[in-house]
Amino acid sequence: MSTIIDPQSTGVAARAAEADGASLDKVRDLLFGVHMRDYDRKLARLEERLAKETTELREEVKKRLAGLEQLVRQEVDSLSDRLKVEQEERSASAKDLSRELRESSQSLERRASQLDDLINRGVREVRHQLHEQHQQLSDEMRSQSDALLARLTSEATELRSDKADRSALAALFTEMAMRLNDEFRLPLGIEDATRG
Repeated sequence: MSTIIDPQSTGVAARAAEADGASLDKVRDLLFGVHMRDYDRKLARLEERLAKETTELREEVKKRLAGLEQLVRQEVDSLSDRLKVEQEERSASAKDLSRELRESSQSLERRASQLDDLINRGVREVRHQLHEQHQQLSDEMRSQSDALLARLTSEATELRSDKADRSALAALFTEMAMRLNDEFRLPLGIEDATRG
């Protein structure tokens, strides 16, 4: 026994399936369209804020490093000028006090040694200050970076927790589709209880 397939009934069934699919797409867009746009806006704002704060942090670090560099240059120039002045004074006094050459030379050697100690101490202090400021800047950058990452993680977690559970939504849409197609049937015991 062969069955005859009616082309008109096949076309009607195909159009009905397309209409059901289109209405399901509309329902899906109505349910999730606003949330997805909202999530996209939140993510865009978050990325923009992160980029802005990173740029500000980078600029602040550049300014502070430039200030430190200028301070070191000024200190080195100052020490260099002081050394030049002392050397010129030594030279002039050596020429002027030729008869007291031995005493002057001993005195100048002591002064040179003291100056070297002073310069070495000054350089050490400047290096120590530079190291401390560099450490402070590094710590600040690290803490600000950690704070930014913590905020990002918190916001991402918040965004994830706001999302609807996909498996629950899939089950809901499956049940809706079955009800729309009149394919949804309750188990016998439950069906009898709802009728009685």
